[in-house]
Amino acid sequence: MINIIRNSMDKIKYCSFYYLVLLVLVLLHVPHAAAFNISSISFSRGFSPLFGDANIVPSDDDRSVRLQLNQYTGSGFKSSDLYSHGFFRAKIKLPSDYTAGIVVAFYTTNGDLFPKWHDELDFEFLGSARGKAWRFQTNMYGNGSTSRGREERYYLWFDPSQDFHRYSILWTTNNIIFYVDDVPIREIVRNDAMGADFPSKPMSLYATIWDASDWATSGGKYRVNYKYAPFVAEFTDLTLHGCATDLLQEAITTDCTNTDYNQFDGADFASMTPKQKVAMRRFREKYTYYSYCYDTIRYPVPPPECVVDPVEKKRFKDSGRLKFNGNHHHRRFKNRGQVMGVNRKNENEEDV
Repeated sequence: MINIIRNSMDKIKYCSFYYLVLLVLVLLHVPHAAAFNISSISFSRGFSPLFGDANIVPSDDDRSVRLQLNQYTGSGFKSSDLYSHGFFRAKIKLPSDYTAGIVVAFYTTNGDLFPKWHDELDFEFLGSARGKAWRFQTNMYGNGSTSRGREERYYLWFDPSQDFHRYSILWTTNNIIFYVDDVPIREIVRNDAMGADFPSKPMSLYATIWDASDWATSGGKYRVNYKYAPFVAEFTDLTLHGCATDLLQEAITTDCTNTDYNQFDGADFASMTPKQKVAMRRFREKYTYYSYCYDTIRYPVPPPECVVDPVEKKRFKDSGRLKFNGNHHHRRFKNRGQVMGVNRKNENEEDV
């Protein structure tokens, strides 16, 4: 009987150890975080067409919308209000198959109101030739500082064309956090040295799909092939959680005085727990392949918000690009230009 008990205990210990190891391996491979409890808004209530109206297709229940790109035009929408800081989120499913030359963007900006000194926060997704994966970048501009782009570029740990995934932008007076599936992937903390480079003017939320064949994939080598059109990007779970502002009246709406907004800075998405910081560090170690903070060719002196880690810096070339890493396939990526009439071709585009 004693031997039976001992054998049983050994099996339990082995199984417990096995599942613990399995759990650790899973956690190391895929960043994770708990979902934020924030309600979404219907499309017609929160948004209006930006361009390509015929290619904007809301769902029957008005909770989702499809943006299409065909040989005639792309499409886009914007929030009906401007926001003085906030949390903005959407679940997005990107086009599949051959997507070279295509740009899908989810971003905040006030470029239509302040064309020479606009603010902007971006998620930018760029398509690829067949067999290559989507990549994406985040970026920030403040007060028209387009000559001081602050882009970072990343791989994803999933195929964004196979299912919906959450992409979120937090913008407060003190920091900016980009999230993917509620995992923080990048934080920009405001400091005095940044001055007006930190976005401060009210912005609207935008989403677009458009043809950037001239530069988007391998410097224009691979162009949009309309044989595969229409290209469809789907958006759902649209979230506008912030302070709506009326610039003409130079006043904020009464919604900004409610309890929810007063607690905005203390919300679960507005700061990172120790576990979230670990998840962000894990993501950045595994999936970041370009950082402007390590691009000493472009910025001999890093911009003031950069926190340069000497150990991490060894992973990057002087160009800010990741040194060869056998864990990742060699794929194609480019950054996004300005949608509203200004083509912004980045001086540090990658042609691989």
